[in-house]
Amino acid sequence: MTTDEQRLTCTLRGMAWRAGRVTDDAVTLDELAGLAGDGSRLLWVDLVDPSAADMALLAEHLGLTEQTVEDVLAPLERPKFMRASDHTFFMTYALALQAQTPGPERLTLSRISGLVLPHALVTIRSDDHFDIDEVVRRWRENGDLLAGGSPGALLHGLLDTIVDGHFETVQLLDDDIEALEELLFDGGPGGRDFVRQVYGLRKDLVRLRRVILPMREVVNGVLRHGTSDPVLSRWYDDLYDHVLRVAEWTESLRDLVTSLFETNLSLQDMRLNEVMRKLAAWAAIIAVPTAVTGWFGQNIPYPGYTARSGLWLSIALIVIGCGALYVAFRRRGWL
Repeated sequence: MTTDEQRLTCTLRGMAWRAGRVTDDAVTLDELAGLAGDGSRLLWVDLVDPSAADMALLAEHLGLTEQTVEDVLAPLERPKFMRASDHTFFMTYALALQAQTPGPERLTLSRISGLVLPHALVTIRSDDHFDIDEVVRRWRENGDLLAGGSPGALLHGLLDTIVDGHFETVQLLDDDIEALEELLFDGGPGGRDFVRQVYGLRKDLVRLRRVILPMREVVNGVLRHGTSDPVLSRWYDDLYDHVLRVAEWTESLRDLVTSLFETNLSLQDMRLNEVMRKLAAWAAIIAVPTAVTGWFGQNIPYPGYTARSGLWLSIALIVIGCGALYVAFRRRGWL
């Protein structure tokens, strides 16, 4: 083990290709500068959760600027694509959901930064949540695309896997929204738990939007400055179309969640109106015996006063009045 490798505190992994075939499954940090300058081979190096000292060591080997190192280490950076004199820097986020059941704030982000050199791709991940083995599998399946020796082919495989993950995440959120819609219109619970789930989905979609919308700039930047191969450009055109579809899908889900929240309020208002109508109808019905018994209970002469006929007259008025009001309210749908 070399001195530089002993100084590294993060995990380092690498591969090298020649004419589309893997020549090295392991690349050391000391070999990085030499392999990155070798035009006959294509190089990939991956670092997981590097420290500031690790980035300083990487910058020393590759001649990176302080601004590039700062962008890699700075928190809360948005997806971006930037060009430097001898390399291109990009940053994006992989997405995942914590659970398969609806809940608040399930979205997790995994930041992936990268450096595109003339003959190499260096990826820097903030954690190991993103499945980098899936990216390697796609690279192995597209050896013909890598045969050209362009790091843009490696970058396409990485971005394509990330965007597919965006698709999967948006699909799961769409399924959650449909489940909440069915729960809402089936007369299920629409109380605090329901509102909490809807609010959690809204927050997840806001975070999702902050990640997905800038992806158009990343892929568009690669299309304009990152590749001149017409075959590779067609692959990036297809990737850009996928990014646009995910962005449009995210916007539609945002509208659906807003409509879901407003519909829940409307249904609650409708239920409240139904309850108020029923209460008003029963109050009107109960008012009849109250009025009749109150009248006949007065200490003044009335039809049937001190006679049995007065009792039957009051009972008849109560039954007829209550029955007439009940039939009238029933016909109008109040009861």
